[in-house]
Amino acid sequence: MIELVIDQRRRDLGGFEVGRVLPHHGGKMVGPFIFFDHMGPAEFEAGFPRNVDVRPHPHIGLSTLSYLFEGGMTHRDSVGSTQEIRPGEVNWMTAGRGITHSERFEALRAHGGRMNGIQAWIALPLEAEEADPSFEHHAAAELPTYEGGGMWARLIAGEAFGAKSPVKAYSPMFYVHWRLDADATAQLPAEYPERAAYVAQGVVEIEGQQLHEGQMAIFAPGQPVLIKAVTAAIVMLLGGETVGQRFIEWNFVASSQARIDQAKADWRAGRMKLPDADDQEFIPLPGDPPGPDNPMS
Repeated sequence: MIELVIDQRRRDLGGFEVGRVLPHHGGKMVGPFIFFDHMGPAEFEAGFPRNVDVRPHPHIGLSTLSYLFEGGMTHRDSVGSTQEIRPGEVNWMTAGRGITHSERFEALRAHGGRMNGIQAWIALPLEAEEADPSFEHHAAAELPTYEGGGMWARLIAGEAFGAKSPVKAYSPMFYVHWRLDADATAQLPAEYPERAAYVAQGVVEIEGQQLHEGQMAIFAPGQPVLIKAVTAAIVMLLGGETVGQRFIEWNFVASSQARIDQAKADWRAGRMKLPDADDQEFIPLPGDPPGPDNPMS
């Protein structure tokens, strides 16, 4: 039933560590999920440096989904959005043909505190790859929840367990936050062909195999999966139907390498609009030397 277990790889993004799970070698996706980063958990003192912020950068061909357990950050983008996200809320940004955005930790810098959350990228289906860019925010109270039998659940995006999230999904998918008491059991149905569970906190057991914090199990299709919490645990369930092969390079996702090459050229040449509310700096294309011949340096 468990096809693969992926261990997160810790990466320092300039004063802030994330645990990267997807992409996995070989380009492994789970339904439309092509990227999955566990941000933190990390403790910050008030006044920490600005290099922890994520400066403006571009995307194509995907939706980004930011979801926090603790902390907060401010999103600004090139379609005019400025939105603080807090625990249990959803920031859903669809890049389509192209968008730029930044993520700043202004409130956390002012007061200090913990940062802990997940950022996922969801590849768009072919018919939506060149859609107009857009942004939507959903408060925690808008998202379906369930509680019983030692388990609390929130449906973040997509459809699952007979519920549907208000977050606009472009292809069949699901994304669920489970909070399990020790010894509680819960079942992931066989509704979708591609499914995975990520342990964000604690220890769970599946088919007699223990999974620890920072591990993702990818499941074979066709059978329900029984998950037992060995300790109190937070588990993220994700998956859906495949959208087909995708290329991923830097912050770009596309069904062709040529489209990614075009996006790189557009960013290098300064043809992608920066956020109006955050246009004083940006992240250059990796590998490009700084200098007067590079407009994005």
